[in-house]
Amino acid sequence: MSDMPATPHGATSRRGPFRPGDRVQLTDQKRRINTITLTPGGEFHTHKGVLFHDDLIGLAEGSVVENTAEVRYQALRPLLKDFVLSMPRGATVVYPKDAAQIIQMGDIYPGARVVEAGVGSGALSMSLLRAVGDGGYLHSFERREEFAEIARGNVDTVFGGPHPAWQISIGDFQEKVLETEEPGSVDRVVLDMLSPWECVDAVSTVLAPGGVWVNYVATVTQMSRTVEAIRATGLYTEPESFETMVRGWHVEGLAVRPDHRMVAHTAFLITCRRLADGAVGIPGAKRVKEHTYSAEDLATWTRSDEPEAWHHEALGERGVSARKLRRAAKDAKSMTQRGSLPEAAETGTDAESGPQAPGA
Repeated sequence: MSDMPATPHGATSRRGPFRPGDRVQLTDQKRRINTITLTPGGEFHTHKGVLFHDDLIGLAEGSVVENTAEVRYQALRPLLKDFVLSMPRGATVVYPKDAAQIIQMGDIYPGARVVEAGVGSGALSMSLLRAVGDGGYLHSFERREEFAEIARGNVDTVFGGPHPAWQISIGDFQEKVLETEEPGSVDRVVLDMLSPWECVDAVSTVLAPGGVWVNYVATVTQMSRTVEAIRATGLYTEPESFETMVRGWHVEGLAVRPDHRMVAHTAFLITCRRLADGAVGIPGAKRVKEHTYSAEDLATWTRSDEPEAWHHEALGERGVSARKLRRAAKDAKSMTQRGSLPEAAETGTDAESGPQAPGA
């Protein structure tokens, strides 16, 4: 009889009864959510009573418990999407709806060799690591050490320690990836950065024929320039561009209607596939007709501006202060050590408030 395969990294902490150190998401009768970390002898206080941690330890996930004031709570471990929207962050996170599209449309599979750039707070890295598995390979590149530190803490917290398939490097992607990856050795490339068109040559070198290149950009100008740069190489299939919007529905008896709030635009996704060396790409059915636009219009969308012109503030995004980065890194490291959400999250998260808007 063959040996059973090893348990995937981080899976053990997702199963079984509640244990000390587990993060537990408590939902009350008004659907308000609080996340706590179980500690023997610990207590969760609200203005309506106290819930003792010892009453949860040893219970099966999905149990319903009461506090001292008979307030009932559903107790569940937080899902990855819950963690992503409440974890310490420096940069804006890739939202779960976009991460899901990247995994599916990018065809990220177990054992794949993937490189990504623009790690931010590690939200997408977690989804990529789950997809490639312990036997896969994810090499992440981040220009800022502060962001990398936050990402390490968040990823280690989710997986209960360093993931065997992950490594992270500090520096510019277009330079570092050529130093670390052999030509044609990468199955998938995922870029979440301000100017992915600067990486065309590097991606074209390391991406294997048939490999998928996914770009995640926030604005129409970035999308247009990236698509035109990819198209101009002749090395890829015709780029496909799209966005994903998620609208929830209120369903209660005969009162069935769309929710008043929704997660609408967060970013654009661009996907294409590497052609074999020497192959001549098939152009799209329609070509841009220059006479449709003025010369100034075309220059605005396609010209080669100085790199300094492409920054977060110019694209309408908020900058991140050094103080906020230091606090986020401290919280992420603390989470890894305690196996918990940051203190701010433990005081309560209103489930009806929804996620923050990009850049918040």
